[in-house]
Amino acid sequence: MLGAFVLGISLLGVTRAVSIGPVTDLTIANALIRPDGFLRFATLADGTLPGPIIQGNKGDRFQVNVINQLTDDTMFLSTSIHWHGIHQAGSNWADGSSFVTQCPIASNDSFLYDFSVAQQAGTFWYHSHLSTQYCDGLRGPFIVYDPNDPHASLYDVDDDSTVITLEDWYHVSAKEVGDAAPPVSQATLINGIGRFPDGPAMPLAVVNVKPATRYRLRIIGMSCDPNFTFSIDQHELLVIEVDGENTVPLLVDSIQVFAGQRYSAVLTTSQPVGNYWIRANPNAPRGIPGFDGGRNSAILRYAGAPEVEPKTELQPSLKPLNELSLHPLEDPSAPGVPSPGAADINLNIKHAFDFDAHHYTMNGQIFTPPNVPVLLQILSGASSAQDLLPAGTLYELPANKVIELSLPGSGVEIGGPHPFHLHGHTFSVVRSAESDIYNYVNPVRRDTVNTGLAGDNVTIRFVTDNAGPWFLHCHIDWHLEAGMAVVFAENIPDTPRNNPVPEAWKDLCPRYDALPANQH
Repeated sequence: MLGAFVLGISLLGVTRAVSIGPVTDLTIANALIRPDGFLRFATLADGTLPGPIIQGNKGDRFQVNVINQLTDDTMFLSTSIHWHGIHQAGSNWADGSSFVTQCPIASNDSFLYDFSVAQQAGTFWYHSHLSTQYCDGLRGPFIVYDPNDPHASLYDVDDDSTVITLEDWYHVSAKEVGDAAPPVSQATLINGIGRFPDGPAMPLAVVNVKPATRYRLRIIGMSCDPNFTFSIDQHELLVIEVDGENTVPLLVDSIQVFAGQRYSAVLTTSQPVGNYWIRANPNAPRGIPGFDGGRNSAILRYAGAPEVEPKTELQPSLKPLNELSLHPLEDPSAPGVPSPGAADINLNIKHAFDFDAHHYTMNGQIFTPPNVPVLLQILSGASSAQDLLPAGTLYELPANKVIELSLPGSGVEIGGPHPFHLHGHTFSVVRSAESDIYNYVNPVRRDTVNTGLAGDNVTIRFVTDNAGPWFLHCHIDWHLEAGMAVVFAENIPDTPRNNPVPEAWKDLCPRYDALPANQH
C-alpha cells in the first residue's frame, strides 16, 4: 500500500515520506493540491494528505517538534496538534486543545510536544485542534505498536501498508465556511485519494496484498463530518481493536466508522486473485453516497491481478458491526456499582440545537473558547468551577471518582448522529445508541462514541484518575465550532503538581496574544 500512497501524493506534486517518530519534526505549511482532481490550497503536515504516519512502541517517549510555516491568510495561520486517543497522563499541557490546554502556535514559531505513552498501544491519529482547521487537511495516523500484542497470532502483516485513512474533502476552505451551515463533503478520500461527482477519473488508492495472508488493517475515521460504512467486497473483517482497546475478536462484513473512531480488523486474503472494491460510503446528507465512477472507493489488489479497476458488486451486509457485540479482551467490567445512576457522580448533559442562535448547546449552554486556556487559568490560581471560564460549560470533577455520563439527544436532532470524544480517557459504553440495555459486565471501551438520534440516551463511565482540564465534544468539527462541547476540570488541586509545564508552553500565549486578529 505504501506504493499506492506514493502514487496518490505524486499527483499532488509532492512525495510522501516514510513513517516518522517517535522523535521528529513535523512541519505545518500550505500547499496547492488536488487529491480528488479539484485544485485548491490546503493545510498539511510535512506536505502530505494525510500527514505522515507517526509511529512508535508502547512505552516510548514521543517528542514531536511542530514547526508552523503557515502563510495563507485565507485559512488559519496559527495551529495546535491533538494526539487523538492518547491519555497524556502527567502531560495535560501536550494534549493540543487550543484554549483548553494551550494557546495556539503562531506562524513562524514552533513548539515541542513531549509526552510518554507508557500504558497504551493501538491505532490513534493526530489532527489540528484549532477551530475547524483539520478540515483543510491537517490530520494523520499515529500508531503505537505493542511488542507483546495479545492478538499477534491472528495476523501476519501489520505495517505502514495496512493503515487505511478515511477522510471527507471540501472544495472550499474551512475559514470560508465561517458560521454558515456545514457544507456537504464533495469527496471521500481513502489514503488521501478520491473522486467527486462529474470530476476527473483520478487514480484510486490501491492496497496490495498476497493470497493466503492475514493483514491487520488499521482503519482511521479522520472525517470532519460524515460517518462512513466501510467494507471490502467478498471479504469479511475480524475486529480486534477499537480506539486503542483490544477486543474479543468479532467477525463482521461492514463497519460504520464515525469521525474520530478507529478499528483494527484482520483481513484474510482467501478469495481468487483479482481486484476488489474497498468501499467507504458516507452518510447523506453530510456526504454524497454511492459508488458511481469509483466514488467513495479504493482498490484491494491481489498479487498477480491486472492493474484495472474492480468489477465486483456490492452485496447486502449480513454481519454489520453492532457496538453491543464488542467486548474488551481484558478487565471487561465497567467501573463502579453495576447499576444505572449508581456511580459516585452522575451527570446528564443534553445536546440540542438553538434555532435562534444557530448554535449547538450542552444543557442549554453554548461553548465559547475562553481567551485564556483553562489549564493556564488553573495554574494561575483558579481553584473551582466558579472561578473558571467558559462559564456554564465547565464542570469540576473530583479525583478518583466513578463518573456516569448520560448524553441524551434532543427531541429534534439536527446534524446527527453526533460522535462524542472525551480527551484524557477511555470510557466504558454502558448504554449504546439504538439500545435501552445497560451493560456493566463487559461493555466496549473506547474514546469516541456515536450518541445516536432522538430518543437515544448513550451512557458512559470513566474514573477521574487523570488530573487536568479535558475536552468533551462532538467530533463533527463544524458542530464543535458551533458550541457542542464542555470541559471537565478534573482534580483541580493536583493539576499543577501532576502536569509540570515546560518554559516553551508558557511562551505560547504571549506570542499568540501579540498577533493581529487576521494572523490567528
